[in-house]
Formats: sequence, C-alpha cells, structure tokens
Amino acid sequence: MKFRRPSEEERREAIGSLDGLTDDVRNAFLPTGDFEPVPGPGPNDWLAVHSERGQTFTNFVRSRRNKPDAVRNTIYLQPLEDFETAKGPSLQILAQFAGAFFSVPIRTLSPSTVSGRKITTRTNPYTGQPQLLTRDVLRHLLQILPKDAFCIVGVTMRDLYPAPSWNFVFGEASLDDRVGVFSFARYDPQFYSIQTVDQEALVLRRSCKVLAHETSHMFGIQHCIFFNCLMNGSNHLDESDRRPLHLCPIDLRKLHYSIGFDIDQRYRVLLEFARTAGFKDEVRWLEKRLEIHAS
Repeated sequence: MKFRRPSEEERREAIGSLDGLTDDVRNAFLPTGDFEPVPGPGPNDWLAVHSERGQTFTNFVRSRRNKPDAVRNTIYLQPLEDFETAKGPSLQILAQFAGAFFSVPIRTLSPSTVSGRKITTRTNPYTGQPQLLTRDVLRHLLQILPKDAFCIVGVTMRDLYPAPSWNFVFGEASLDDRVGVFSFARYDPQFYSIQTVDQEALVLRRSCKVLAHETSHMFGIQHCIFFNCLMNGSNHLDESDRRPLHLCPIDLRKLHYSIGFDIDQRYRVLLEFARTAGFKDEVRWLEKRLEIHAS
C-alpha cells in the first residue's frame, strides 16, 4: 500500500486536544514551523515498504504502557563487552545524553561479558562478522533486571540477529519484560571498512540517536508517520542519518505524559549536551525552540 502523507489536520488530530493544559505546556505541543512534516519516502525507505497506521497521542494513552513510578524509575545501560576495547562510543557520554533526553536516573552497569553464557552466536555469511542471537540476550537481561529498573537496555558493538532466517537486526525489545538490546556495530563506518573524517563524532551522534529511538520504544512509543521525527522508522543507514535527534510534538507529548518533566528545562539540558558534543544542527533547533517558548 502506497504511503500517503498525513494532512495538517491529521497531524493536529494526532497531537490530541490541548484543552486543560497550562500555556507553557500547550505551546510546547503546537506544530509550529520548526516541526517539519514527515518527508515523502524514497523507493527503499521505511514507509515505502512498511505499512504503518501511526500512533496518535490518544492511541498511546489507551495502550496503558509502562510508566516510571516511585519504585521503577531508573534506566540501566548494560554493556555486553568492554566498549574501550571494542572501540565503541563513550558509555559515560551516552549516559549523559540519555539522562538529558529522558529526564530520569541513568545507571551504567559493569560490562556483562556474554562469553560462558547460554547466548547463541554465529558468523554472518555475508559480512563475516560475529553475531549474537537477540532472544538469548533478552533472556539474560531479564535475569539481571534490577528491582528499581524502569528498563534495562543491553548495548553492544557486536552485530545482532533475531532468528536463523534473518540477516541481521539493529535491536529488539520486550516491552512487557522491560528489556531491550541494540547494537552500534552497523553505525560504525569501520563495519563497512570505510574511513571517514570525524569518525568518532559520527559514531557518537548515530549512537545517541539509536539509544533514544530504541529506549523510547520501551515507553510504548511507536514509529512516527506524522512529522520528521527521531521516531521515524528507518530501513537503511542513510535514512537513519536523515532523522533528527529530537521528538515531534506528538511523541514529545507521549514522553512527557509518561515522565512529567519540565519541558524547557529538558531542552536546556539537551542544548548544553549538544553544544559539548558538537551537534550543530541540533543546537540551532534547540535554541529556536527555547526562543519560541520564551516569547
């Protein structure tokens, strides 16, 4: 089925009624000019090959997904190997970003090596790279899920696959069990034997993006079909790179409903992180949002 871009009216309906909200909160969810409509997909893009109905804010509330509470309120990052040895992104910096993005406590656990555990591995026949079977990793994460965890997210520089018939998968999660795993492997140009300028910065940006995208799924937020948004699906790396690092009004409202953060304060903390990380386009976008909120 060919994808039809939602109209402006449909995008506003997906945000939901803003009646009863305070002025500052309501203004944060208005679809003003810096929130761009979703672009039309190219022939190999996600929406060209996947039929998605789209999740409105009302649909999200009715789904009754997990929310942080007084007991389960921490996001745990569980590295599956030593990232310094694996030349992965800095887990300390990723934790700083996650704390800014989700406005909840973030804890990084000590590496939990998969060697010696009942986790199936194989060598991918196309890339020659080692892969981990996601269902085994998810079972391991469920066994070590801390009592105060909203969720635990396994991160790895090894490639993943969900079943013998699949080539690979970027990640997988169980929303009911509050466990997920995703790989940074294919976001590193070296995976494809490519050398790039500012490779470390590129890997960090891609890693922040996939961390926020996949962890947002743990809150029950589905792919976005309404705006150009972090939660857009992606079929390939170029499409993933085109996604912004911020949420559209609909998905921002879903996350705000789940957590209840101060929206302006969240933007200020994210702006500070973006400046430090050198994410220039996101700095400009965040500065514009804060100017709009202040007017």
